[in-house]
Amino acid sequence: MAAYRPGDIVVVPFPFADYPDTVKRRPAVVISRTSLADKTGLYWIVMITSAENAGWPDDVHVPDDPSTGLPAPSVVRPAKLATVERPRLVRRLGVLPAHTWSEVAAYVRDNLASN
Repeated sequence: MAAYRPGDIVVVPFPFADYPDTVKRRPAVVISRTSLADKTGLYWIVMITSAENAGWPDDVHVPDDPSTGLPAPSVVRPAKLATVERPRLVRRLGVLPAHTWSEVAAYVRDNLASN
């Protein structure tokens, strides 16, 4: 089975917080280290959504870059975090550009409790 790394863009059935019984295949960004998956079989991911959707204050714009594998203008929504089991990751689409990954990682770090 493939190992995914932080910054990888994957396709996953992402749960809806408002409708727990509803899931939709969508792109997401892996934010956890591979060591978490090696130990637990779990990945932490954050949602990617269309740039056409209503924005959230902390959305991170994904540049139009073929390396992302994204078919349309998109944003990372780092406030929408989920934990998924390795088999639920359908495939790798691409990877976030380094600058975009840095913004996403900083958001996650800044919002974790430190005490």
